[in-house]
Amino acid sequence: MMTRRLDKSWTIYRSIENDEHDRCVDLILRPDRSHGFEEFRRDEDGWVPVHHYSGLSFATESEALQAAAKVVPWLRAVS
Repeated sequence: MMTRRLDKSWTIYRSIENDEHDRCVDLILRPDRSHGFEEFRRDEDGWVPVHHYSGLSFATESEALQAAAKVVPWLRAVS
């Protein structure tokens, strides 16, 4: 999924939804090979960013996922 907050040069390589399918965390790979994430919620307009996490940068997918799990409580239960 691509929203206004995500740069078009970024690649979303993993998308994790909660059990209700109304929340999602996307893991992002940037051209500089750094990783990031963003949380979204589903509403009548589609997927809407919840926070401004996409500006954070991590060296690995594992670091990005661990950071996401710390700030997105439902993610710990499904990842």
